[in-house]
Amino acid sequence: MEQVHVVRYKALVEGQSIRRVAREMGISRNTVRKYLKVSEPVRHEQGARARPVLEKVAPRIDELLEEWSRRTTPKQRITGTRLHQQLIEEGYKVGITTVREYLHEKHRKEKEVYIPLIHRCGDEAQVDFFQVTVEEDGVLRKVWKFVMRLMYSKRDFVWLYDHCDQLAFLDGHVRAFTYFGGVPKRVVYDNLTAAVKMRVGMRRELTERFKALVSHYLFEPCFARPGEGHDKGGVEARGKGIRLAHLTPIPRGETLHEIAEDLVAAVEKAGARKVDRAGKSVVDRFAEEAEKLRTLPQRPFAARLVKLIQVSKQALVRIDGAEYSVPSHWARLEATAYVGVEDIRITCYNEEVTVSKQRRGSRQVQYRHYLQELAHKPQAVRQVAPELLGELGEPYGELWKVLATTHGEREGARVLAKILAAVLEHGEEAVGQAIEQALASGRQDLLALAPRLHQAPTQRKVQVPMALQGYPIEAGCAADYDILLMGGEG
Repeated sequence: MEQVHVVRYKALVEGQSIRRVAREMGISRNTVRKYLKVSEPVRHEQGARARPVLEKVAPRIDELLEEWSRRTTPKQRITGTRLHQQLIEEGYKVGITTVREYLHEKHRKEKEVYIPLIHRCGDEAQVDFFQVTVEEDGVLRKVWKFVMRLMYSKRDFVWLYDHCDQLAFLDGHVRAFTYFGGVPKRVVYDNLTAAVKMRVGMRRELTERFKALVSHYLFEPCFARPGEGHDKGGVEARGKGIRLAHLTPIPRGETLHEIAEDLVAAVEKAGARKVDRAGKSVVDRFAEEAEKLRTLPQRPFAARLVKLIQVSKQALVRIDGAEYSVPSHWARLEATAYVGVEDIRITCYNEEVTVSKQRRGSRQVQYRHYLQELAHKPQAVRQVAPELLGELGEPYGELWKVLATTHGEREGARVLAKILAAVLEHGEEAVGQAIEQALASGRQDLLALAPRLHQAPTQRKVQVPMALQGYPIEAGCAADYDILLMGGEG
């Protein structure tokens, strides 16, 4: 355009001849005449020129691509250089540029054309996992980020998990639906094993727990084509964006739960500031979408995996590579574990204990579970005294200090074992109050426990099986059996 302007100015304004302008500008007189006719250059498209060499080798290139397609990997792919080498070996006379241009054009035509989609209010959410790095209690570690995005309002829910497994997958849905206050009509996924047990062509068989989740919240599960992650490009792009915007630099926290809560708050705060082309924020659009979401059921889905476990002779159970203690009278019995993301509920004969989930290779022992054994094993009491007293709290910790100082640890453990027997018989609270009174009065022989514990022993509650709890039981009378003993009729 600049050259056109100079040529027209010299000829039309300064009055120079076409010959002089052409000589000064270094262009032909025909070019000068063309620029004088039009104020801007016009590009005229011409038809494709004949390419006899390419027409001759193109069929053979296609044959090689088909023949080699089953002998390649993403890193060992077919290149223009390799095709050109093969064609030369076979006697074709063709330049490498021709081969590369043909290969480039072939790939261009085969690439998928993306359709601009419309996301309806309350209709669709997309889900995916992303691996990220966090600093938990001073240690860098890899964790998994669960992301669910509502595609109309662009509101996101994120949470962090130790593992990318079915338990985290189910728990992420429960948290996300609770966070949104409703359920979209359908949710789009990859073909991940947490949801798909088996796939034959386009037919998918869902896992049992995922089918239970779908049935509980009544949404439609949809799946992207295998290997085509861009079918849910909204959450793919957003997952990367969250990692760069809110997980860089690497976040720190004492626990993973704390880091996850901070991440949720940061994402929500950023969403309130972001405005679309229509001037609406994520909060504004979500206010519209919330009315279209399906109402949550009365109770959330139980995002737990059920496992049958064997209790060892030490009253320990092993779950996912970690060991946990259970009440000692469960030893050598079978129990059922309901494994959650943060805790595990263990049941045995209508009794239940809940333990915090530990990492693989660790052990969690609660010595409250062993009070019945510790009550007649003073040496064991002495070995586990710090841990046991840490669980019991005060005044038991102060009592142990007095016993260890007055009688020594060996004799003190004997006395403490008897105290534990009293705890089993009268209850931890009643014994604790008696100990406080004894310590306050300066009694070191613990005789002050007697006035406090003179009552009859507390009766233990009998656990009645669930199947029998609905049946009334009438009180018996000795006279009722006289008829049976005499052979009479009742």
